[in-house]
Order: sequence, then C-alpha cells, then structure tokens
Amino acid sequence: MSQTIWSLVPPLITIALALYTKEVYISLIVGILTGALMFCDFNVISAIDTMFTIMEAKVGGNVNILVFLVLLGILVAAISKSGASKAYGEWAARNIKGKASALFVTSFLGMLIFIDDYFNCLTVGTVMRPVTDKFKVTRAKLAYIIDATAAPICIIAPVSSWAAAVSSSLPEGSKIDGFQLFLQTIPYNYYAWFTLAFLMFLIWSGKDFATMAAYEKKYGTEVLVPAEYQSEEAETITGNGKIIDLVLPLAILIAGCVFGMLYTGGILEGAGVAQAFADCNSSKGLVIGSFMALAFTFFLYVPRGVLQFNNFCECFSIGFKAMTPALFILCLAWSLSGICGGDYLNIGGYVSKVVGDNATLGMFLPAMFFLVAIGLAFATGTSWGTFGILIPIVLAVIGDYNEITVVTIAAVLAGAVGGDHVSPISDTTILASAGAQCNHLDHVATQIPYVLVVSACCLLAYIVAGVTASGMTGLFAGLGALACAMAVVYKKA
Repeated sequence: MSQTIWSLVPPLITIALALYTKEVYISLIVGILTGALMFCDFNVISAIDTMFTIMEAKVGGNVNILVFLVLLGILVAAISKSGASKAYGEWAARNIKGKASALFVTSFLGMLIFIDDYFNCLTVGTVMRPVTDKFKVTRAKLAYIIDATAAPICIIAPVSSWAAAVSSSLPEGSKIDGFQLFLQTIPYNYYAWFTLAFLMFLIWSGKDFATMAAYEKKYGTEVLVPAEYQSEEAETITGNGKIIDLVLPLAILIAGCVFGMLYTGGILEGAGVAQAFADCNSSKGLVIGSFMALAFTFFLYVPRGVLQFNNFCECFSIGFKAMTPALFILCLAWSLSGICGGDYLNIGGYVSKVVGDNATLGMFLPAMFFLVAIGLAFATGTSWGTFGILIPIVLAVIGDYNEITVVTIAAVLAGAVGGDHVSPISDTTILASAGAQCNHLDHVATQIPYVLVVSACCLLAYIVAGVTASGMTGLFAGLGALACAMAVVYKKA
C-alpha cells in the first residue's frame, strides 16, 4: 500500500476522527496504528512493533525539542512564583491614567510574554485585571485582548514553545531545516499580523461591533464578575520579585537562544552570522539558550531571596506537568509523520505524483489548507495537533520546496491559530477566560465576529498569494481588505 491512494488513509482517518470526537490524542493514535497495520499487511503484533519503533526513532531524534519545552515550562513556573508579574501590575496601576492606556499596556504585556501561550494568558490576566477593572474595562474585552496576544504572538516569535513545535513537525528527509522554515513563514502568517493590527485599531478607535458591542453596552459601566470567580481566593505569591525579575529572564532567554543557534552554526569557528544561522542546529540552540536562562534565573532569584531554594525546586515538577500535554501531542504527531514518510507508506510519493502537474489546484492550496486548518483546530481545540497533522501533508502535496510551500505552511499555521482562537474547547481560549475571570461562553461569543472578520481577510490574502505565487502580494491584498473592514467598523460602529 506504499505510494498508493491508500497511503492517504491514516491522515484522513486522523482528521475525520479528530473532527468527530474532538479528541486529538486518540485520533492521532488511531491514525498511527492504522498506518502501521496497512504497512504490515494487517499483522497486529508487527504493526504495534512498527508503531513504537517509529515513535522511538522520532522521539530520540527530537529529544532536544522535548528538553527545551520542559526547561521552558520550569522557567515559566519560576517567573510566575517570583512575584515579578505582580510587581509589573502594581507599577501599571500607579501609572496608567485612562481606559485606552490600560488596554494598550495590557496588549503590550501580552506581546512581551511571547515564550508560551499558557504563561501569557494567566500572567496577563492576573496582572492586568485589577487595572482594567479600575477603568471599567469589561471582562470580555480583557479576555479578547489576552487571547489575541497569546497564540498570535507565539506563532510569530522565533524563541517560543510554538516555534519549537512547528520546527519539529517536518517529516524526516525534508529539504529545509524546520527552524529556517518557521522563520520564513513569519511574514506570511497573515492571521497573526492581521489580528494584532485589528486589535490595535479597536483599542485606538474605541469601536466595537456585533456581540462585543452589545456586551459593552450592557456591562460597560460595571465590573461583572461571574459567579464561579466571586469566591476565588487571591493568588498566593511565594516570592518578592520586581519588574526586573520578569524582564531579565526573558531577555537572557532570547539572547541565550540566539547565541545557542549561532554557536551550533559555527560562529566561534569563524563562520559569519548569516552562515551560522543557516547551518545551525536550532533544537540544540534552543536547549542551550533555555538552560542558560534557567541557570541565570536561579542565581538571580535564590541568592537575593526572591524565591527560596525549595520554592524554586518546586518549579521543576510544576513546569514539567504544565508541558505534559504538549509533549504527548508532539510525540504522536511525529509518529504519524513517520508512518506516512518515505520509509513506510510514502504518502509524498503518491500525492506529489498526482497533483504535481496540476497548476490550477496548486494555486488554491494555501487557501484550501487555511480553511482545513481552521476547521480542524476549531473542532479539536488544539493548534499544535493541527499543524502536527497538516504540515507533513502540505510538504507531501507540494513536493518541491518553493515560495508557495512556505506560504502554504504559513496558511496552516495561521488557520491553526485562527481555529484555536475561536474554539470553545481550546485550552488557550479557556485560559484566556480564566485569566480575565470572564464567563467562558461570553468570551467565545464576543470574539467570534472579530475572528471571522480577520479570517475572511486572510482567506482573500491566501487566494491572491496562491494565484500570483507571491506571498507579499497576498499580504498587501489582505491588508487592503483589512483596511476596508476597519473603515466599515469605524463608520458604522
């Protein structure tokens, strides 16, 4: 069944099952096992052996990514415990003088915390909620700002857990390094950029529409605290951190990861910066950088008494637990990619043969994958699972590496974030509601129209990008559509 139409069955089963059950873990497992059964002529024992052989190889080959995510989780837990975020909130409360300023500062903090969406949602909500309450910002508006500056920021940040996940989603034998591909997708991730632009417009103009406008009109003069949060105890801060204790670890993380990549690329052996980045081992560079940041944070916190030694050590288990779902999804996604790869079912060989000469189909691939990614992410509630499933399929469909490949991968990432953004079962959406202490269904309902407007502009952009074979042309077309949408909102809202 290798390199035949039957090779499409495992990913299609995975997608269909994920859409139907909304459970990404079991869907991936069933897809992997189906592929292994097909490869082994339905010998069950051999199929199980094959499945775990692939998983062993994939996990072993990507161990640096897993270590990076764990180290990042520990770092996030330490910063959260330190009280540095609380210090930022207290500073903001003293210096912010108006509603618009409160919204802009909230957005800025969301953009600053780009290393992980979980950390972003909970930190921004906890820190800024007292400030936004002071200026009668509705909890739904706060939840939208948190959500709009979580995943959309992480998916265009080179140093983040999301960059690591995307980089590791490429199947074995790909013609480009995963991190290099991620960097190339950043300009063409229209959903992320358009969401941020639309958010800034809404804050600047003070305009709202659809469900959010109705909610603002009803609750804009009071602070509505849902019943489930009214008895919630205040967060216990074990440290006495200052703003510098938030900024320095993030700065060292970025600098450390950049240095790690340059180091693995041979910068100390005389290679130029551009060449070092081109030749770098990105996963090892991220591990080096995150370890340097964690070690720095330890010596920043413990000797100064910001965190006690035992409290800092508690962050190891907390950080690991927080990253466990992400680690499991990645391991399963890698395994599905492996069973569909050239050594097994070789989906790429079949699909590229079928569509390689079909120029008409090729023109609409970015838009098609954008829509598929939105639907899958909406149904499953996971961005990581979505691009873990779809990125190998994109590379198999397109075959050759060119600009359309980059744009189509970017479309998958954009659609995954867009679908996740509006999904009521998305962990990021749920955490945004929790961080803002907003009724979850109110948060989902109020941000759906905003997501639909941005997604429509993105769809047009990807159609134009595919037809013209130019990502930049698509970008300008999408920006034009977004500007028209902003004008309509400004005039009628």
